[in-house]
Amino acid sequence: MNIPALRLSSHNLHSPTLFRSPKDVITCMCAMQAQDFNMAKWGVGIRMNGCTDEMVQTAFESGEIIRTHIMRPTWHFVTPEDITWILPLSSERIISSMKSRDVELGLNETIYAKSVNVIIKALEGGKHLTREELSEIIGRAGIAVNSARMVHFMIYAEQRGIVCSGAMRDKQHTYALFDERVPHAKSLSKDDAIARLAARYFASHAPACLQDFAWWSGLPASEARAGIEAIKSNLIAEIIDSQTYFLPCDFKPQIEDESCHILPAFDEYLIAYRNRTAVLSPENHDKVISSNGVFRPVIIRNGKVSGLWKNDKKQSVKTEFFKKPNGRTKELLDKAIEDYRRFLNEVKS
Repeated sequence: MNIPALRLSSHNLHSPTLFRSPKDVITCMCAMQAQDFNMAKWGVGIRMNGCTDEMVQTAFESGEIIRTHIMRPTWHFVTPEDITWILPLSSERIISSMKSRDVELGLNETIYAKSVNVIIKALEGGKHLTREELSEIIGRAGIAVNSARMVHFMIYAEQRGIVCSGAMRDKQHTYALFDERVPHAKSLSKDDAIARLAARYFASHAPACLQDFAWWSGLPASEARAGIEAIKSNLIAEIIDSQTYFLPCDFKPQIEDESCHILPAFDEYLIAYRNRTAVLSPENHDKVISSNGVFRPVIIRNGKVSGLWKNDKKQSVKTEFFKKPNGRTKELLDKAIEDYRRFLNEVKS
């Protein structure tokens, strides 16, 4: 099994022709890590032919794409249709994980309830407000607030389905009411939601293992295992080096002889797996992933991480290979950089 080649295909990096909108990309991927907002937009763009930064930005501004804390938790892009059943899978666990810090901050359910009521009144009627604006409003309501407390107030409100991302204002992110941004949808049972999450993960990230799915989803191993068990009739299993990898039965990979891509920081291609050695050699691990968990933008050659890249202050792409590239690699890299510049609208199609 050629894991890098298969993952390039499942991530739609080989031939990104399936999608007509940024929302289609997010729907396919189910959820995409997005704490680095500008890089996350490129993560969408690289998977869709003809996509531009403006197109992703417009989809985000309009609410076709939501950005919020789910799963592990961290910021993710997710569609309004999917957030309704994904959010409940992680919300109670995320809220529970905050409790020890809540004690230090003097927070409890009574204070959270008061803050939520203030937030709802501030945002209702289609208002989109920044965190700083909401902090001032909460403070004026007589609730003690500082930066640490405000982080907890907003994550709590996200996990309770009160707020989600709003439109940008002067390059600042805002919050909007969840119910005004997300259409009401029929709820799923927890078991059905886990099974659906497993099916969507393996459809867009295969081949992958149980441990990978548990890491990506943030689910306990027992629940992740149950999700795979629920869809096992639709999966093919193959054991490699004592690890069981799963692929959908209907997976039809598109394989290319040669490829080169420049992937954004925190891209799903790397971050969505517990074990990344199939595409990232251990000797280069620390160059790509910092000690505090920062995933750097990478160059991948034939599916394997072969270097790093970044934009300098003049917006020109600077690259650093782990080993000296040959002429064909440079040729493919030039095309990958041109695709990125086209995404930024720096060159015309």
